[in-house]
Parts: sequence; structure tokens; C-alpha cells
Amino acid sequence: MKKFGLFIVFLSIALIVGCGDGSTSEEIPAVAEQEIRLTDAIPENPVNQPVAEGVFRRIWSDPPTLDPALVSDTTSMGIVAEVFSGLVTLNTDLRLEPDLAESWEISSDGTVYTFKISENAKFHNGKQVTATDFKWSLERAANPQTVSPVAETYLNDIVGVMDVIEGRASEITGIKVIDDRTLQITIDAPKAYFLAKLTYPTAFVVDRENVESGGQTWTDEINGTGPFKLKEYKIGERIVLERFDNLDENAGGVDLIVMNLAGGQSMAMYENNEIDITGVGLFDLERVLDPNEPLNRELVIAPPDFSISYIGFNTQMAPFDDVKFRQALNHAIDKKLIAEEVLSNLVTPAYGILPPGFPGYNEQLEGLRYDSELAKQLLAESKYSDGATRPRIVVTVPGRGGSVGLDMEVILEMWRQVLGVEVEIQQVEWATYLEDLNQNKFQAFAGLGWEADYPDPQDFLDILFHSDSKLNHGKYSNGQVDLILENARINPDPVDRVELYQDAEQLIVTDAAWVPLWFEGERHVLIKPYVKGYRLTPMTVPKLSQVKIEK
Repeated sequence: MKKFGLFIVFLSIALIVGCGDGSTSEEIPAVAEQEIRLTDAIPENPVNQPVAEGVFRRIWSDPPTLDPALVSDTTSMGIVAEVFSGLVTLNTDLRLEPDLAESWEISSDGTVYTFKISENAKFHNGKQVTATDFKWSLERAANPQTVSPVAETYLNDIVGVMDVIEGRASEITGIKVIDDRTLQITIDAPKAYFLAKLTYPTAFVVDRENVESGGQTWTDEINGTGPFKLKEYKIGERIVLERFDNLDENAGGVDLIVMNLAGGQSMAMYENNEIDITGVGLFDLERVLDPNEPLNRELVIAPPDFSISYIGFNTQMAPFDDVKFRQALNHAIDKKLIAEEVLSNLVTPAYGILPPGFPGYNEQLEGLRYDSELAKQLLAESKYSDGATRPRIVVTVPGRGGSVGLDMEVILEMWRQVLGVEVEIQQVEWATYLEDLNQNKFQAFAGLGWEADYPDPQDFLDILFHSDSKLNHGKYSNGQVDLILENARINPDPVDRVELYQDAEQLIVTDAAWVPLWFEGERHVLIKPYVKGYRLTPMTVPKLSQVKIEK
């Protein structure tokens, strides 16, 4: 999702965004919370027993939004994906499957999609979901009054969407209601990734009556369609999700998901049986990896996320408008040293954009690797070689005055020692950070990551680097890159598409549009033995309905 995220990967106290991230919590030892008791009648219980049958407890952060049309981060996505739903979805194996649409047909030219909505598609209040509901929801997301930061990115393939976004029309011409259960969507060209795009929250259905009667606070009482209902949300305290009765009653999943928002030490809470899952941070990893440690029996090692953390530059703003200056900053960072000595090999240095294992990943891509002499040479050749006249440099990160992370501190020191470049850090609260980021207000930005929304390289390279993309927060522009990306959109050959994306990635990396920092390494997670069916996926997908609690 455009899941930007607060990638709290490196240290249990260090906050590091597409879909831009509030933390994904279970994989990360992030901001922990205090114990939540659903009732005073729940007794204290041993650490190997659930606090209550049918209750799954985890840590989370306050989401910037619960409105599907506005979601642009993984914190929000992690809740919205469970409370709302769309025509299609990605399962825990990252395969497309029906959601509220029981089937679909694609025209011979690949541009017309006809969806048949399931008879069992119901809102939480029991009302039938219709094709009209989807049409209204998509047009609401595109309506400029909704002020969605992502509608153009995720819906712009649909014919007529831009007319609505730009205020020239109120209805999307490419969306037609055939009957109550049949919806037809026409896109501007055949695109292999279009169905996958519909799994993003921007395309989720919402209840018009719920939205219009609730006004600005309609998400306080959500009438969704997802596997869980929003039972309670107390800002800074907890979110409680309740299983939707429309689900298969024989599935045996949990009745309640309790998300603690209050703050605390996640490992201590886990060991005190206050939460049922936690990531393992740098400070606890050695202990948990010890086979003689009781917690070792609860350790789950999962493959990396499809994500990357990076430092972004506004390439239209000095001094980052100079490609040699950007290249110098890249070559001055010894990522291998930081990964090994500072981050204990919990991450893999990133020299490209697409993460390992992701479609289109290019293991042959060399990137801008550490070379202090080349860095100095590039700086000397740039417009900003003179430190006395060089513009003040401010890197903005999300946070509230705490640590910016050891890795970032070391990077700033490397820039100072190798290049004599001094950089200031500015911290901004997360929701404000996302808003300012979407308005391209930052000179440079860090503490940032991008997690895949769907398994296609278009989700990284086109969305983040095409000149016209709303999520190109660095205003990077290269006509050759644009042309390659545009050709890749409509190329029907999977092999050719991969080659095009790899060509574009090489140009982007050479232009130093970013400083790619880290691909996540193996994830170490503790899960209580009574929790069954929890899948650690490399992307945020609906999965909590599969969780079971067994005494």
C-alpha cells in the first residue's frame, strides 16, 4: 500500500513509513502498550494460557485515518483491511482471489472488467452490498472534496477518473452499474497489475448512508464489510475489533482483536502475558535465540517484508537539485559497516529499489556503493562544493523528540567526516509528517519506508518515481525513465515487463533519486503457543480472521 511506515526495525526504541508506516507492530518491537482488560472479571493467568478464550491481543499505534479513501500508511491499512473490503483481495500467499465479487470477466482487449458481486456480500448491519455502492464509493474516493492523497495513484487507470479528480465531472464514465450485482469497469489500456490495484483500500466499498449521516466523524461508527467490526476506539488507549457474524461460524476464529495503543515495553508485556505477539528487537535478540531460553520455543523466524527504507531528496530544491551532490551523499555511506556493526545484520544494505524476492528484483544491480574518494570527487564537481555558500540542509523525520535511530546518527556522522556536509534533523508528529510529505514540503526526508501494496514492480518504480505520480515525493523527473515506465504499464509480456522495470530502476539509482538504505532481514517474532493460524506475510493483507486461540 503505499504503505509508508514507521519502520521500527532497527532498535526497540527507534522509530523509522506506503502503505507511509505507522508500524506494522507484530513484526516489530515498536511502541508497546499497557495491559488491556476487557472485563474486570478476567483473572490473572499463567504466561502459557490465553487471557480469555477468543481474544487476540497485540500492540498498535493510533492510525492517521480509518477512511479507506484516505489510507496511505500501514498503520491505518492494518485496521482498514480487516474492517472494510473490496471486489478482490490478496490472500496470505499473496494470490488474488475474490472478495465481495464472486467472479469477474475480462474483455478480449484487456480493458473491460465485469464483476459479479456475491449474494453474501453484506454490510455489518446486514444490508446487501450492490454495484451502486461500489460505484458511489469509487466516485467518492476520486471526488476532490474527499481530498484523498492516493486516489489518483490507485484509480487513475479507470476511464474518467481524472475528470472527477480534477473537478470536471461528478461521475466516473468508466464505471457502469449493469444491475444490482454486476459492475463494469473500463480502463484506459490493458494493464497486468490493474486487478491487484483494486486490493488497495481506495477501491474498498463504504456505506453511503453511513458516510453521509456521520459527517466528518463517520468513522467513529463504521458500517463496514470486512471480517471484523470496529467495536471500540479510544485514542491513545485501545482499538477493539469484533468478529463479523457473517463469517463462517464454523471457522473457529477469534471473537475479539484488542489493539493496545497506550505505550510501554513490548517484550516486558509479552513476558507478562499482556500481549500475545511481539517483534524481537536488537537488545533481546541474543537472549531469545539461545536454545536454553524458554522464549526460544515461541520464536518464529519469518522471511523479510517486501519493503525498503530510504532517505528521500527533493530533487527540485537546493542542494538536491544537483545529481552529483546526491551521488556524493550515496557514496559516502558505508552501509555494509552500519548493517554489521550497528544493526547486527538485522537488515541488508539496499543499493536498488526492488526488495529481494520481489518480482523484478535485480541481483546484478550494483548501485552507488561506499567509495569515500569518489564521494569527495563528486562533491567537488557539484554546484555545492563550497560549504560556506551551500544551503542549509534539513532532513525531516517522524517523531516527537526521541532518538532518530543509531543508523541515521551514523549516516549523518559519515556525511560530516567524509564530505564535511552538516545536516540538521527536524522531527514531526506522524500524521503531520504524512500530510506535509504528500504536499512535497520537505527538503529531504528520512525515517521512511515503502512496503509493497501488491506484488508488481509498478507498485514501487512507477508509483514512486514517475514524474506525474502524486507519490513521487522527491519530485524526481527523468523523461527516459517516464517513457520506460509507461511502456512497462501496457507491455503484455511478463519477461519484457521485468526487463523494462530493471532498466528504469538502474537509471533511477544512477540518478541518486534516493539514498536506498535497508531491506529488512529475517524477522524474529514471538507468538504465544496458544495462538494458531497467524501468518507473517511480507505485505499487509487481511489475515486476522484466520487466527485462533486454543487453551
